Amino acid sequence: MPQVRIIAKNFMDMVASLPAMKLDSLYQNAYICEAILRSLPPLAKKYVVQILFFDGPVSGKLLEQWVLDDGVTKHRVAIDRLIQLRIFIEVTDKKRESSYKLNQTFQANLQKHLTNGGVLPRETMAATVKLPSSEDLDTYALEQWECFLLLLISSGQAEKPTSLSSSMMKIFQRGLLSQRDRDAPRLTEGGFQFLLMDTNAQLWYIIREYISNSEERGTDPADLISFLLELSFHVTGEAYNINTLTEIQRNTIKDLAELGLVKLQQGRKESWFIPTKLATNLSVSLTDSSSRKQGYVVVETNFRLYAYSTSKLHCEILRLFSKIEYQLPNLIVGAITKESLYSAFENGITSDQIISFLQQNAHPRVAERLPSVPENVTDQIRLWEADLNRVEITPAHLYDEFPSKDTFEAACDYAREWNGLLWEDSKKMRVVVKAEIHMNMREFLRGQK
Repeated sequence: MPQVRIIAKNFMDMVASLPAMKLDSLYQNAYICEAILRSLPPLAKKYVVQILFFDGPVSGKLLEQWVLDDGVTKHRVAIDRLIQLRIFIEVTDKKRESSYKLNQTFQANLQKHLTNGGVLPRETMAATVKLPSSEDLDTYALEQWECFLLLLISSGQAEKPTSLSSSMMKIFQRGLLSQRDRDAPRLTEGGFQFLLMDTNAQLWYIIREYISNSEERGTDPADLISFLLELSFHVTGEAYNINTLTEIQRNTIKDLAELGLVKLQQGRKESWFIPTKLATNLSVSLTDSSSRKQGYVVVETNFRLYAYSTSKLHCEILRLFSKIEYQLPNLIVGAITKESLYSAFENGITSDQIISFLQQNAHPRVAERLPSVPENVTDQIRLWEADLNRVEITPAHLYDEFPSKDTFEAACDYAREWNGLLWEDSKKMRVVVKAEIHMNMREFLRGQK
């Protein structure tokens, strides 16, 4: 079965992939420098802070002396990360010994930022603006995000009408949705797998694709990354005037509002945006589990599934791999069956992804026990997937009645060269080859006559 793997990168992976000139221009912004510093591995962070006010290169051997013997691997990871981000510039002398110096732009701006203290990227609006409460803002962000995902599953599932911008539709069409002629859009294998990711991974996938196709919209990826990182330094729940943004930034804010990262509000004379926690946590690493939601799923040894949730999105996601039997106001009841799993496997979802989803979303009452999902359930899910992978169908052609042993052996050798030999019987002089080399094999045998 073909498998599609979606890997959601974090911002620092995207920053590291930028050309050297783009990176240097990013480091003109002190907030970008601080965000990069926050994201570094602990040892890399220590190196930067320790030599921040040191002029000139620092010997690689000197840096090695700062590390204990059991920290050599972490040291190499830290140095590699710093070089990838062009924070460290490697210098090699005549003896081929490496030294490292800080990127001058990064160093100068971070020095000023730490010494003088920075001002916020933009000032909040006056107290006359009515702001939503923290709970209301969290509810809004969750509803927007769930509505966004429901629209991905089926446009008819969204509880309120939502029209996506062209930039967001391109993200969907790249790897999550496919459409043939006039048929309704359908989820791809990647789309089904996307729905089983945790919220952080989903968000990073969307942001990564949004940045990747930014040039098609006439936006510099470096400018977009700079603004998104800058956005993470805004205060959650505070209002910021949209007039302080450039035209590109205003368009970006409108797209982010569709995801629930910001809330847009309109006054009599002015408009403003209010960042949610999704926006201010953008520069947090994917591995940070503190922002993950509380689980809601209980799986029993008899394959029964109970989900304590009022969310229509949760019900639709569970329907991807289980049979939903009924839904109460705050409880979804279903069962993991062979048929429901076969349907999930055919859509490209793997057993490991289903098990991982159930473990990550386990209800607090069962999350504390090990394992959180009964072993007989996880084992059976893997066995049912193995049943599908036990037989692989390959289109092929059978050749027999060869005029001589030499012709038969020549045909086998030819099929091997083309990596198309599937089976051979030397006694009865029969051979089976892949259908893709059938025409070439036929021409070869004609030449043997």
